[in-house]
Amino acid sequence: MSATVEVGHDTEARENDMLTLTENAADIVKQIADQVPDGEGPGIRISSAAADADGGLTLTAAPAPEPGDQIVDEAGARIFLDAAAASVLDDKVLDAAVEPDGAVTFGLGQQT
Repeated sequence: MSATVEVGHDTEARENDMLTLTENAADIVKQIADQVPDGEGPGIRISSAAADADGGLTLTAAPAPEPGDQIVDEAGARIFLDAAAASVLDDKVLDAAVEPDGAVTFGLGQQT
């Protein structure tokens, strides 16, 4: 499985050393990003939750990546990762589902 990752202004193809997305996750990320107003290439930003003593991650819709973010672009779905999140998620697969009540849930699995 291969995807495109951008760090700064460099773009390169890499395999299995970065977050990947399932087809469901890519579709849901694109749907969420489509709702971001005034975005130039919007996506989902995953960042370290500095206030969380457990070292959790925060997921938010974002109009664009922040400086220094790693950009994962897979099947048109854009994920922006801060350095800490990129390190934690480099060998993971992001999955997503829409619950019957309309809530979106995200899950992580190990890449094989």
